[in-house]
This record gives sequence, structure tokens and C-alpha cells, in this order.
Amino acid sequence: MFIRIANFATRWSLVQRFRLAGIVVMILGTGVIGTWVGEKIKTNVINESASTTALYMDSFITPNLQELATSDSLTTKSFSNLSNVLSKTDLGRQIVTIKVWGKDNRVLFSSSASLVGRTFPSAEDLETARKGEIVASISNLQEDENIEERRLYSRLLEIYIPIRLNGTNQIIAVAEFYKKVDSLEADIAAAQRKSWFIVVSAMTAIYLILVGFVQWVGYRIGRQERDLKNQVVRLTELLAQNAELDKRMRRAAANSTSLNERLLRRTSAELHDGPVQEVSLALLRLDRVNAQNETCRIVRSDFECNDHLPTVQTSLQIALQEMRTIATSLGLPQLDNMPLQEVFTRVVRSHEKRTRSKVGLNINNLPEQATLAVKITIYRLIQEALNNAYNHAGGMDQQVRATYDKDLLQIEISDKGRGFDVSLPIEWDNHLGLAGMRERVESLGGLFEIQSAINEGTIVNANIFLLDVEHNING
Repeated sequence: MFIRIANFATRWSLVQRFRLAGIVVMILGTGVIGTWVGEKIKTNVINESASTTALYMDSFITPNLQELATSDSLTTKSFSNLSNVLSKTDLGRQIVTIKVWGKDNRVLFSSSASLVGRTFPSAEDLETARKGEIVASISNLQEDENIEERRLYSRLLEIYIPIRLNGTNQIIAVAEFYKKVDSLEADIAAAQRKSWFIVVSAMTAIYLILVGFVQWVGYRIGRQERDLKNQVVRLTELLAQNAELDKRMRRAAANSTSLNERLLRRTSAELHDGPVQEVSLALLRLDRVNAQNETCRIVRSDFECNDHLPTVQTSLQIALQEMRTIATSLGLPQLDNMPLQEVFTRVVRSHEKRTRSKVGLNINNLPEQATLAVKITIYRLIQEALNNAYNHAGGMDQQVRATYDKDLLQIEISDKGRGFDVSLPIEWDNHLGLAGMRERVESLGGLFEIQSAINEGTIVNANIFLLDVEHNING
């Protein structure tokens, strides 16, 4: 049974368990505190009433008992005076019985004449009074000495007071009073009811305050738990994204060396196939010019001497132009302090000037600045994509678009050229431009995608999270 109750309680919330435990503790605490306070009130009321009665009665009785310091009995006059205390004083009318005890537990005076001169067993309260203390308690009148009181009453307030010799602390007798308890018990009951009301009210208020506080704390804890769970979910998602970004960045870093090597090989091939061939041709023609100059000195033919010079001049001009083009593509303008929008404009206008083609530019809501790494990536990305569109698509309807929203920079470079089938494997070694664009974007933790189809043009998409780039660089 206990196990089933415990298992049922474990399914409760913290607040519900506190309510149950709190109300049990409140009931037990209220019972213990209320009982203790009630008993204290009862004792205090009895002692207060006894002290008042003893002080008042002592002023009437003690003068009539001084003779007991030298005698073991009372005179007739003392008897008469003590009897008058009961009949002629207001407090005496509330006193049912007066007894005076001698040193040998003998009754020296009593309202009941039948008890005078009799000896009874010593009582604990009587011995305590002989030591100088006032003793009071509500008696059920079960002792032998209470035979007369039991006939009329079931309960009386029993008070013992020590009688001292005037001017000394010598106790010469003990006076015992029996007082009616009707008004006293009514006072005690009223005081106890008031104390129980205060205790119950205080404990209830404390319980309600604690329950309210725990309810509020439970609500706060529940909300914090929900927030924490949501944060854990978001953190898990961010960790997964970071892991993916880290994987891409590691892959980009691992490929950077080989990519640079491939770029150098391509530059070498372009120099060999272009300017080097033209310069070689020019040198060959110069050799012929030198040989003809020797002949010219003999035959004096100016026409034959100048026949190869135009060809040499043209070859050198072409070689110079191609080397300038290669050098220009390898170098970048000063991007450090250039606004991001100006970076887009500069690379597009440079391409238009170099190729004498037209490029549509549409950029919206771009941030004023970005990191240098982002600017370099954007410049190279657009430069390479436009070069590909010009070389492979004839520069047909070239478009550059850029939007920015919630830290995400989206870039799209498109053309209406012949396109290609992206479902086929791409030989990245033969497409260093595409590989370079991908590696640059993914090295910043961005996303790179190519969309193309035969005779439908090509679209290059790049998404770059600017805040993540700043964190990676600063971190």
C-alpha cells in the first residue's frame, strides 16, 4: 500500500508534493503548537488566579495564625476570625473550603469541623508549599481529605500557600484553599479558543504564503526548463551546423593547396599558350629580320628588309595585352575600406570594361561593410563567374543579383548561354574556376551551388553568413 502511494506521489509535480507535505506538516504543527500553547495558557491562568487569591487571603489568614509559632493548636478567637473570612469577604464567598495544616500533616482548622484534628497522608503539593512555594492545580477531589468537597463539587481549584512568621522566612503552617472553577474554566476556555484561532490562522497564512511562493517558483522553474530545453535544441542545431561548417572549412583548407597548385598550372599554361607563343613568334621573325638585314646590305632592298617587322610588332602587342590581362586578373583593387556595394559595382564594371560586354547589376539592402575575407571572396566569385559566362556563353544576358536579410548574404550570377548538364560528374581539374569559387565560399562556411541545363543558361548561387564569418575570424 505504501509503495503504491509512493509510486503515485512520484508522478505528482513538485508543487503538488509540497502542497501535500505542507498540509500534513501544518496540521501536525498546528496540533502540537496549539496544545502546547493551550496548556501554557491554562497553567498561567491558574497560577495568576492562585497568586491573586493567595495574596488576598494571606492578608486575612496570616495574622490569625501567628500563634502557631509557639503552639500546635489555634485558639477559639482564631477559629472565629478564620470562619469570618469565608462569610464576610467577597473573595471568601468564592472559597469553598479553608484548611490549615500543621507540621505533622494534622488539620488545625477546616471549614468542615469533622476534619479538624485529623491527620492525613502527606501530599506532594503540601510538601512543596512547606518549602515556601505557592502551589495551585485543578483537583478532581479524589483524596481522603476531600470527602466533604466531593459531595457538592466534581472539580475545584486547589491552592496551597505557606504561612510565615511575621518578619521572618520561618514557615509555621500551610493554608489550603478550594476555589470554584466555573469562571476560571470559562476564562481558560476563552483564552484557549483565542490561542487556537491565532495558531490556526497563523499556520494557515504561513502555509498559503509558502504554497504561493512554491507555486511561483515552480512556474519560474518550469518556464526556465522550457527555455533551457529550447536553448538545448537550438544549441544542438547550431552544433550540427557548426560541425557541418567545420567539415566544409576543413575540406576547403585541405583542398586549398592543391587548388592553388592547379591555378598556378593553369596560369603557366595560359602564359605558355598565349604570350610565350607570341613572343616566340616575334623572336623567330626577328631572327629572320637579322638575316635579311645582312642581305639588305648586299642587295640594298628596303622592301625585303622591312617585310617581317609588322608581324613582329603585332605579336609583341598581343603578348603584352595578354600578359596585362593575366596580371590584372591575378591582382585585386584595394578592398579594405571599400563599401560592400562598391565591391559589387567595381568587379562588374571592370569586367564590362575589359570584355566590352553588358552586365545587369541588381543589389538591395546590403550592409555598409564586411570583413576583408568576405570582400575578396565576393570579388573573385563574381569575377570568375562572369569570365566563365563570357568565355563559354558569349556574355549572353549576364546578370548579378545580391540580397541581404538577417545576416544572410545571397549572391546570384546568371547567363543565358548554352549551359551544361550538372547531373554529369564535373572534372574539377578541368574546371578550376568552378572549384575555386566553391572552395572560396565554403572556406567561409557558406553554401555554393550551380544550376544549369543544356541551352538554358547557368546560375551560380552563393550564400554567406556574415556573422558566422566574423565569429570564425575573431574566434
